[in-house]
This record gives sequence, C-alpha cells and structure tokens, in this order.
Amino acid sequence: MILILTSNTQPDSAEFRQLMSHLDAMPGIKTRVHTERGDEQTLTELYLIGNTKALEIEDMQNLPCVERVVRVSQEYRILGRHKDDDRPSHFEYNGVRFGQDTFNVFAGLCAVDNREHVEMMLKAVRDNGQVCTRMGAYKPRTSPYAFQGHGKACLPWVFELAGKYGIKVIAMEITHESHLNEISEALHQTGNPTGVMLQIGTRNTQNFELLKIVGRQTEMPVLLKRGFGITLDESLNAAEYLASEGNRNVVFGLRGMKTNMGDPHRNLVDFAHVPVVKRLTRMPVCIDPSHSVGTRAAGPDGILDVMHATAQGVAAGANMVLVDFHPVPTKALVDGPQALLIPELPHFLEDVQIAREAYLKRVALAERYKQQ
Repeated sequence: MILILTSNTQPDSAEFRQLMSHLDAMPGIKTRVHTERGDEQTLTELYLIGNTKALEIEDMQNLPCVERVVRVSQEYRILGRHKDDDRPSHFEYNGVRFGQDTFNVFAGLCAVDNREHVEMMLKAVRDNGQVCTRMGAYKPRTSPYAFQGHGKACLPWVFELAGKYGIKVIAMEITHESHLNEISEALHQTGNPTGVMLQIGTRNTQNFELLKIVGRQTEMPVLLKRGFGITLDESLNAAEYLASEGNRNVVFGLRGMKTNMGDPHRNLVDFAHVPVVKRLTRMPVCIDPSHSVGTRAAGPDGILDVMHATAQGVAAGANMVLVDFHPVPTKALVDGPQALLIPELPHFLEDVQIAREAYLKRVALAERYKQQ
C-alpha cells in the first residue's frame, strides 16, 4: 500500500510525526519513506510493506497528511502501474522530459575513441536538432583483451564538447560503483556543461549490489537494459531494486535476447515487449536496435534492418531510441560493423519520425473506437 501525502509535508511537522507514530504501532507493517523534491514543491510517499490486505483504504485516507491511498496490485511496488494509480509517470532531467508520452533519440558512439570523432558526432547531433546522445567511456567486453574504454581519462573533454554543442543528456554505461564518483567529479570540474543518464548494461542487470548503490544516488537518472538471458519479470525486478533504494527516475531498455533463434541478427529483437512494459510499469521504454540487429544489412527495399527494427519499436510506443553512429565505423574500437554513418543521421531521424507519427495515429484510432 502507498500513502501519498499532501504536497510540501514537512518531516518535522506535528502531523507527520503523528502519522509515523500511528504507522509504527501497526503490527507486521514496515514503512519506507520516499521524497521527490521539485523546484516548486516536495512530494512524499510512504510505502507500507507487510500484510496490508486487512487495511481499509478509507481508514488510511483519514490519517493526518494523507491525500490519497493506492493499493499495490502488482509485484513492482514502486515502479508498477497499480489500479486507480494516476501518479505522474514522467520525470525531467537537465531540461529534458522523459515519460511514457515523450520521445527522445540518443544517437552517438557506442564507445568513445578519440576527441575528433566525438566532436564530429556531437556536431552532427546538434545540427540535426537533437539534444541527447550516447557516449561510452566504460565498456564491459566478453574478451579481457578487448578495448575496455578510456574511462575517466576521457570524461572531461567529452563533457566539455557536449556543452559546446548544447547536448543536454549523455547516456553512459557504468560497470562499477567507482564510476559514479568519476562521472560526478568530472561534471563538477567542467562546470556541469551537460547531464549524464547512467546506463546499467545487460551484463549487470542482476548485479544487485551495483543496482543498490546506483539507486541510492538520485542526482542522475538511470537507463536499465534488460538482461539478455533472463525473463522480463526478472529484469523489471532489477529496475525495482533501483527504485527501492530511492531513484525512481528509471528508463527501461529493450536490447534483444541472446539466442540463436535471432540469427542472422545479433540478438532476437524483443520490441513487442514495449507495450507490455508500459502496461506493467510507469517507466519510459527505450529500444536499442543497434545491439539487437548488430549489422548494417539492408533488405531488397533498401532499408537497413536497424531502421526496420527501430520502426517496429517506435510504432509500438517506444519513448526512447539508443542507436550507434560513428564517423568512420571501420576505425571504431567497439561494434563498428553495426554503427550507422553520420550522413545517414538525417535519414534515420526522418524515418523514425514517420514511425512515431504512425504510433500517435494508432493511439488516436484506438481512442476513437473506444468511445463508440
């Protein structure tokens, strides 16, 4: 059960202390407090953990400070979409809005290789009207001998260049808790010219200690990719780990499942789960067509498989696209064969917009028939 308190409830107020005293006296019930501080107001939610079935909503509604009560109807207690739950399903970060009704494209380098390529990519992103990108500084690799990323050494000049070209948010994977401090320090040292969305990659989806640590920081949002060999439920529970530690600004990423059934693609594209995630949770949903498809192959219609897969996910309601581009894919240090070319960026964005418009038309059509 979730108790949503009246806005700007202060933890040192007499009413709040009276409420907490009442809850503490309830046998078998534990309380977890979650606070969201905005520019104009502070919102507080209390999560009651334990056997809450016997608690009457009307009784809880009459407690001090309580504005509304939500009975949890799904396993995903914090991020889940519960019955009669109309809490906001979006968040804003560094001037960019993320929600189940928004759409953002993160085109960029899978792995940062040199300053020249980073600047070329950021300039192209800016020139095509985008304010988000992906830039990998830390790269987990299957082989211990493969390029692992430049790490903290590249962060200052990547962030400075992002600020130069007006990039608001960079999606950047981390693999260790130390990377949190390295990113925060580099942002501070460069004057916070941009923002970072921390990315938990598919290999770390069930690294529960990392999830807890990342969840305890609420400064940066998190993009959690689905684990490539686990169920959707297990991956959604991984997102719940983040939220249960305090960070509810989570985007859920679909990136394909590891199975030979997807051959000749790199992974089996799982974008049919876009509406499923949106139905079960309040998280925005991201698709990663580059790591799903893994090649630059095109069909007889001349359209790249990556673009076809992207269109499928966007037409299904995806809120974010994470896609690999590179100025010179043959010189890319990671995943060059799947990277799109910078001159293809306008084509990609226009193609994506067609799919987005198709989705919005489908939503309008469904609404029209529902009203008949």
